[in-house]
Amino acid sequence: MSEPTETSASAESSETTDAAARAQAQAWLDAATLPPGAIRSDASVGSFSSYTGWPCGPVEELEAFWTIPGATVSGTANWLREHPTADLMTTSVAPVPDDPAIDSAIVGYIPAADSQEGIVYTVAKTHDGVAVRAEIAAQTESAVCPPLPDGGMYGAPGQG
Repeated sequence: MSEPTETSASAESSETTDAAARAQAQAWLDAATLPPGAIRSDASVGSFSSYTGWPCGPVEELEAFWTIPGATVSGTANWLREHPTADLMTTSVAPVPDDPAIDSAIVGYIPAADSQEGIVYTVAKTHDGVAVRAEIAAQTESAVCPPLPDGGMYGAPGQG
């Protein structure tokens, strides 16, 4: 497993950090499992056209990047689905089809049903394989989920 490059940001743009949430996010990042051949990268590798909006907060966030030469989007996404990070459970509902036209895929992981924290991996096709971005968020002790109108529910991280 390659060591990731990491960047950090706070979803609430707070000047302070929550040590327990930061430690949880770091533990999930440290436990990140990627396919064989994954190489640590920086943010300039790959083109990611989406991001994860963590609806509940505040959260502590980390981001990490890898490249995997010769890999496919479907092969990488399906490998991630089958190899959970730490004690997290996937939010992915089906394997990614082996279709060369698919140029990106998302695989989410959460610590418990209905959680709004965890890891979301985005896999994007590159000229020689794929780039993988991990967006990690851990809720602070004071985190709240704003109520949705008409009894609506939040979708799981990594499901769009």
